[in-house]
Amino acid sequence: MADPGVEQRAALLAAASVFPLPDGARFSYGTAGFRAEGSTMAPAVCRAGIVAALRSLKLGGASVGLVITASHNPVGDNGVKIVDADGGMMSQAWEPFSDALANAPSPEALVELVLQFAKDEGITLGGGPSAQVLLARDTRPTGEYLLDAAVKGINAIIGATALDMGILTTPQLHWMVRSKNKSLKASEEDYFTQVTESFRHLLELVPDDKYGDELNKKLIVDGANGIGGLKLEEIKTKLTGLHIHVKNSGKEGEGILNESCGADFVQKEKVLPLGFGPEDIDVRCASFDGDADRLVYFRITSPGNTTIDLVDGDKILSLFVLFIREQLDAINGKDNQENKVLPTRFGVVQTAYANGASTEFLKNLGLEVAFTSTGVKYLHKKALEYDIGIYFEANGHGTVLFSDEFISRLESLTTKLSSIATGSAQHQAALRLLATSQLINQAVGDALSGMLLVEAVLQHKRWSFQNWCDLYTDLPSKQLKVKVKDRTSIVTTDAERRVCQPSGLQELIDTEVANYCHGRCFVRPSGTEDVVRVYAEASTMEACDILAKSVAQHVERILG
Repeated sequence: MADPGVEQRAALLAAASVFPLPDGARFSYGTAGFRAEGSTMAPAVCRAGIVAALRSLKLGGASVGLVITASHNPVGDNGVKIVDADGGMMSQAWEPFSDALANAPSPEALVELVLQFAKDEGITLGGGPSAQVLLARDTRPTGEYLLDAAVKGINAIIGATALDMGILTTPQLHWMVRSKNKSLKASEEDYFTQVTESFRHLLELVPDDKYGDELNKKLIVDGANGIGGLKLEEIKTKLTGLHIHVKNSGKEGEGILNESCGADFVQKEKVLPLGFGPEDIDVRCASFDGDADRLVYFRITSPGNTTIDLVDGDKILSLFVLFIREQLDAINGKDNQENKVLPTRFGVVQTAYANGASTEFLKNLGLEVAFTSTGVKYLHKKALEYDIGIYFEANGHGTVLFSDEFISRLESLTTKLSSIATGSAQHQAALRLLATSQLINQAVGDALSGMLLVEAVLQHKRWSFQNWCDLYTDLPSKQLKVKVKDRTSIVTTDAERRVCQPSGLQELIDTEVANYCHGRCFVRPSGTEDVVRVYAEASTMEACDILAKSVAQHVERILG
């Protein structure tokens, strides 16, 4: 009988030899996973396959995901991200090993790293539980080649199985991994059924006196010429009560992925995406990014102008907050602080980059607003601490998380109300919350399900795009980058909103901020390059520019 250790070593050597690390290549696993020019990614993707299989073994054979995408990057780039068993991002504790493995200089070095890591983590190789990795990719031309590299990496761990789920949005794969590990239906068809049925249910619960007009049911979606547009085309006929036209849909010949289109382009440039024009004036428009995990809305205001009215992640969050708060008030009684029917810890999570006007709006509602460091992995983790936790970044990545314990209490209440108060305002509000928890992706930000929740809420409130815009007015903001010798010289605290090192810098920032109405400014080191990022807000754009430049000069003088 073959020695499993020898067999395992041989399998790893064989896989690593097929995709040797190019000279000078250096990969780093961050929030976006590994990313680089697509044709150079095979070694990193193969090694990510090994990591994903090991992660599954560590978790007793639970399904883990691996998605090949570079999200909003240009079409020539590609990347790979690992999805943990709960449907979220891979545990941060595994990132240093992922980096070390991706940069192992030789097949022999890779084998030693894997064997040592398995020993340290108590992972049995060649004789323990089997591993399963669900695979997906977006529409990039290098995707199929990189999928093969991922499969070879997964198969290099004895007993691991690679299951190709096809061409999917990134959030679809996250949803599938979470569902599979909860022993729920987990196919793409199941995903489509869940989002379309819960959307239909929410529309059925719209009060009769609030049924919207035809213009409010019309929506134009910029699909970034990516996978999100293609998937929306597949299901739009099933979305009753909404008339969707998809532009930049990803169909062959329509345009290039993420080129002058998509949520990242629209949010940063604040101009029309390609393919939109005067015929779309005053129609509500939404924009996905390349792998459909970001969502923003916009409106074209005049025929001769490329600028737009933008609704970013902060305002999407605010819309969801109002809707959920309304349902909780209907269940508990708005003024009833004692003896609540459904006690709920409801919290909002933002980063320092959230516009100050949005934070003030949320706090004025009496909500608990928590702050974390920049990055979805921090926001998501914090949101899990609440019964209902909502997070969004301004770029449109975010979701609403419902705890399992809260859903259990909500289901019990709904059952009780259906027998004693069916059709009551309280009962309908409970049903709306249940449908919302089914519609919005519980694993990760999802442009498709997020868009459908926006549409359901707008119809419920009978709001126009203008009503939504009028929630609050964003403060002008400015971002600058300052090149420094060593970005690690800056150490921040209070969710990156204040500087503790170098000493004296925060006092200088405070002095500058005090000169401006609604002034706010923070600095933080880049995660990838030797620059310090400066963010400033003030009541006017002119004041904003001056504040940002003044603080940038202090940073340059002290650290440059």
